[in-house]
Amino acid sequence: MHTAQRIIRNYRRKRLSVCISLAVAALFLTLSVRFISERNLYERQITDFSQRAILSIEALLAPLEKVGEDLAPLVGHTCTEAHLPLREQAARLQIVRAIALIDNGVLYCSSIFGARGVMLNQLQPGLPSPVQQLLLSTDQVLLKGTPVLIRWLPTSLNGQSGVMQIINIELITSLAITPDHPLIRRVLFNVGPNHLEYGSDVRPPPEGERESRQVFPSSRYPFSVTVIGPTPEYLAWRDLPGQLPLALILSLLIGYMAWLATAGRMSFSWEINLGLAAREFEVFCQPLLSARTQQCVGVEILLRWNNPRQGWISPDVFIPLAEQQNLIAPLTRYVMTETVHQLHYFPADSAFHIGINVAASHFHRGAILDDVRRIWLSAHPHQQLILELTERDALPDVDHRMVRELHRYGVKLAIDDFGTGQSALSYLEKLHPDVLKIDKSFTAAIGTDAVNSTVTDIIIALGQRLNIELVAEGVETEAQAAHLKQHGVTFLQGYLYAKPMPLREFPQWLAGRTHPPARHNGQAIPVLPVQ
Repeated sequence: MHTAQRIIRNYRRKRLSVCISLAVAALFLTLSVRFISERNLYERQITDFSQRAILSIEALLAPLEKVGEDLAPLVGHTCTEAHLPLREQAARLQIVRAIALIDNGVLYCSSIFGARGVMLNQLQPGLPSPVQQLLLSTDQVLLKGTPVLIRWLPTSLNGQSGVMQIINIELITSLAITPDHPLIRRVLFNVGPNHLEYGSDVRPPPEGERESRQVFPSSRYPFSVTVIGPTPEYLAWRDLPGQLPLALILSLLIGYMAWLATAGRMSFSWEINLGLAAREFEVFCQPLLSARTQQCVGVEILLRWNNPRQGWISPDVFIPLAEQQNLIAPLTRYVMTETVHQLHYFPADSAFHIGINVAASHFHRGAILDDVRRIWLSAHPHQQLILELTERDALPDVDHRMVRELHRYGVKLAIDDFGTGQSALSYLEKLHPDVLKIDKSFTAAIGTDAVNSTVTDIIIALGQRLNIELVAEGVETEAQAAHLKQHGVTFLQGYLYAKPMPLREFPQWLAGRTHPPARHNGQAIPVLPVQ
């Protein structure tokens, strides 16, 4: 077992390491967030640039669709009839270098040269074609060797006739795919197997092993844009040293705040909260027997804590510390919730009562009423709930109106460890308890000449005079049990009948009335004082 002093000393030794860990974590987290933020920013900038380039090229190509459809009926007409409309359309479109009509594979009319008679496949291999195409090629007629974009629109089923539009791709590259240094070093315009880079000729795709390459396709036309440059991760790493001063300042501030926050908290509140979150607490029960019939009529719910960092911690340690740190109410809620989840271990009988310890502070502003409604009553239990109010709390703080409301819910109130705390007879009048639990120190004094033995008889007489049920705790001998029964004590509780046990072992005890040792994970544990 660990004492409160040892726990506090361990906490103090860990204080500095916790503060340093928080500072280092804040430094790492700040740099990580800044790295991710910068990387995402660069990724968005690259994507935005590529989408703008694609939208610009699509906007330039869009008018060509209407022109091609308007000129398609001219295919098959003489060049004398078609030449003027070809020239007019070419003049209207700034990006078009020339428009040509092809009939049965022969380019017979051009907006620039007029009538011609050249096989199309000699000028552009792959044309004519039965499907629409967008080709990136070089000019073989007007400005030989310069890059051009060819749009082919077939007008016959066999694809041997159609309209060919030759587009000045250099204008497109200057408007849409100019690199944005240093984020984007190179931009490629891709059509089929060929690629065009700003300021270069049509060529196969370049090899850039050390640079990031991202391809963004058009959703309307068969082309894509490739951007080449440093990876977003590289750019983010490059900028990260500039974020270091701010991250250091923030981490030092976090460490200092943690130091201040822990300076006055040399308690075990952090461990208790962590134990609640990790479900390290285990609910035990100790049976109560009828003094007259020797039958089990209820249980008192107890709390045990196997802390993986400190080992088994006595309730005599963590209960007072929890009260000091205002954590007794969360512990009580935990006990009530765990008990509700394991009610199937107990007889489904309204005469069977389940006692749960509560603190007077839990009654503040009706908190206990809310918890009873939300946790206990919502489960619709068959068993009788008894709230055991310990006397070391300031009992006058308990509003008697709360007690009346609890009675309205069918919940009984007991005063635990009666006679050992700050009790006064006026408490009994104000609170109207249903049960008085005689502290085990008085039970142990039965049959001796100690003053406590006389006090025990007085408490019993007082309970009988006020018509309050009596429970004697700490019954360990038959002589004690006989004395208590003879003097009219209603219920008995103690090692004579059963030690505290996990709830799952209660059905076996109830069936065989054996005394199983309290165990946890296969290992016997010391039985702790009732809390």
